[in-house]
Amino acid sequence: MRQPIEKLTRRDVLGRSLAAGTAAAIPWFVPASALGAEGKAAPSERITLGVIGIGPRATYDLGGMLKQPDCQCVAIADVQASRREAGKQLVDKHYGNKDCATYRDFRELLARRDIDAVLVATGDRWHAPASILAAKAGKDVYSEKPCGLTIGLCQALDDTIRKTGRVFQAGTQRRSVGNFQAAVRLAHSGKLGKLHTVVASVYTPSIETTWLPGEPTPPREVVDWDLWLGPAPWRPYNRRYVEGGWRGYWDFDSGARLLDWGAHTVDLCQWANRADDTMPVEYEASGKTINARYANGVKLVLDCLETPFGKRPGWVQALGTCPVRFIGDEGWVETGDSGGIEVHPASLKEELKDVIAKREVGLDVSSHARNFFDCVKSRKPPAANSQVMRRSHIACHAAALAWILNRKLKFDPVKEEFIGDDEANGLRTRPARAPWNV
Repeated sequence: MRQPIEKLTRRDVLGRSLAAGTAAAIPWFVPASALGAEGKAAPSERITLGVIGIGPRATYDLGGMLKQPDCQCVAIADVQASRREAGKQLVDKHYGNKDCATYRDFRELLARRDIDAVLVATGDRWHAPASILAAKAGKDVYSEKPCGLTIGLCQALDDTIRKTGRVFQAGTQRRSVGNFQAAVRLAHSGKLGKLHTVVASVYTPSIETTWLPGEPTPPREVVDWDLWLGPAPWRPYNRRYVEGGWRGYWDFDSGARLLDWGAHTVDLCQWANRADDTMPVEYEASGKTINARYANGVKLVLDCLETPFGKRPGWVQALGTCPVRFIGDEGWVETGDSGGIEVHPASLKEELKDVIAKREVGLDVSSHARNFFDCVKSRKPPAANSQVMRRSHIACHAAALAWILNRKLKFDPVKEEFIGDDEANGLRTRPARAPWNV
């Protein structure tokens, strides 16, 4: 059956042209960039990207992705008209055209056969459902963290990625940043002695269950409030939510805010402990820390900070946000977003001088995006693939539940369930509002 022209992808068109013998007759006015010159990939090698949710974080992520010569962003989806237009202007300015399409409903974007991959950067409540729908639509997925609002959603997301065979990258980009990689290598090298404690900085946990005062709901084309809420319980519209003020509210946020930093820092601790295939077996809150223990005896400490940007007692202040510390019986290493590294004994600094001099910043997503696009082509698992995400996110959620319930929890990392605690097991999932439950 002849394929309708509106359904043809760029690769279909290229293939038909070559088959018809037209390659030798390419007219002289085709721009060099279309043929892969000027540092850009040829059309057949480009990965077409759609963006689902285009707030401040997505704009930052997209900046790193647009730098990649084989990435071509072709569409933006957002429930807010102002953000759709801002995203389109950003993309069109980068390419010097007006080609970027916009959608209010991201499902229209997913229906496009010419889109290879998506960046999911909505609010937390939509990360897992949108990623699952994208994978089922045949798209590879780069999802901002936290990738799942609950343990159950993290499980469902990983299960879907494996079932569909899609490539998935969690936005825990510090796995691809040099100073964090160097700290993990040092922990693996044995030069710190036997590793006994890994420390992850996290926000002090909190839960907000109140509602902001209701305001008149805008027209759907201005703000699609129902779609913005998605799987979250219904509540009256207030513009502060859609302007970013949703953070901290239980219905919209995940893990009592522990995953805001913990998705990064606990993930790095998992990696340092060679625990990507497991997670701690015990969790207990104590004051401003949550202590966890792995089956191999290594202790995971989630150090709850009063403020992420103020002074952090016990940490090297100059190392910046999202610090982690790995401690062995012969030394320790600490690093953070500034790109610097502190070690003990000081003799280890000589081995790290090149990394310290380079000073990569932990917020930069360029290397992580590059890893994702390379894996889209090779079909190999990225650095922060769905199984890595599953275990590190579940560890964070389990720690949050220990804080919420204010008791010690024992956890089976194989069955991924709490031992002898029906209440804790009941909190592994939350009801999702129809029809947005996936």
